[in-house]
Amino acid sequence: MRSSRLFLAAFFTITFALAALAIRAAVPVASRAGSVAPAAPMLEPRSGQTATLLPDGKVLIAGGMRRNQDFYKSAELYDPATNKFQPTGEMNQRRVGQIAVLLRSGKVLIAGGWIGQGGTDSAELYDPATGKFTMIAKMTIARGRPSATLLADGDVLIAGGEVRDNEPVSSAEIFHVKTLSFQGTGSMHRTRIAHTATVLKDGRVLIAGGYADSPISSAELYDPKRGTFAETGSLGAARCKHTAGLLPDGRVLIAGGSDSRGWNGNLSSAEIYDPQTGTFAAASPMNDSRFKLPDEAVQLPSGKLLIAGGSKEVEVFDPVSGKFLAAAGQMSDRWHFMSETKLHDGSVLLAGGYANSDQATAQAWIYRP
Repeated sequence: MRSSRLFLAAFFTITFALAALAIRAAVPVASRAGSVAPAAPMLEPRSGQTATLLPDGKVLIAGGMRRNQDFYKSAELYDPATNKFQPTGEMNQRRVGQIAVLLRSGKVLIAGGWIGQGGTDSAELYDPATGKFTMIAKMTIARGRPSATLLADGDVLIAGGEVRDNEPVSSAEIFHVKTLSFQGTGSMHRTRIAHTATVLKDGRVLIAGGYADSPISSAELYDPKRGTFAETGSLGAARCKHTAGLLPDGRVLIAGGSDSRGWNGNLSSAEIYDPQTGTFAAASPMNDSRFKLPDEAVQLPSGKLLIAGGSKEVEVFDPVSGKFLAAAGQMSDRWHFMSETKLHDGSVLLAGGYANSDQATAQAWIYRP
């Protein structure tokens, strides 16, 4: 009788264990890749805005556009503690596609962008202490949607962009934080806009893709010590309006974007740059094709990279498995030129963008790992 009871106890223990394993296996992959849910909306519908995490944990949302040629001076702050947006000071210049970089002083550099059919050379600083924007020295040339990279010494590399519509440039310049001035540096080997710029672990900057007359596959490295650009391996696919992110091991993921067909040529492909060999290698594709992405993919506390925008789906790249995993939940539409900002708690604010018309949205979402 005792042996029968032991047998039944063992039987039920094994049965429950197998059932638990089955339930775990049945859990969608998305549940292990975080989730996305609606947040409070912004005060204004925006696309092409900048979003910068401030030292106090709030996020500065600046500029952007409501629709084509309807650009903003206004800015607002997102407070994670209240999950609400509130107004702050206005920029001195209406602009979209500008750069925004948090400086070591805690102030934010805003520069360039489009002000109409062309770019602007104007620049200003936002001071969180006063909530005001102050004009500073101008860039060396006008630049619409250049790349901007904070260097190890605290200065900022600004590269490429357009002087005016369909006039991309190869020049680059440095913003010197000590003098609040701009100075030219070496030029890139290709004119380009809608490229990505990623700081490598050794301090160099990988410039990849973008377009001139059409999307390009070339890539180059900026050396801050020499102030020069050197060509490196080429992308496997010419792409622009893609995203890039630094992986924990120092390699760089390049994902999405579009080819020469634009809206009809969205890419799901991805590739990885290895600084040790200077070459790109194909990676597993994303779950969805997408373009007009945030330039920088957010690195999550786990080391995974967040990919959002250009699709309802939010996904993360897992460097361990080398695959993209879909997050639980979806955004309301395929929002293009939205912003993404990692918050102090490791979650990510996703905001704005436009779908298939040029009308922007005020909607926002929170991704939680």
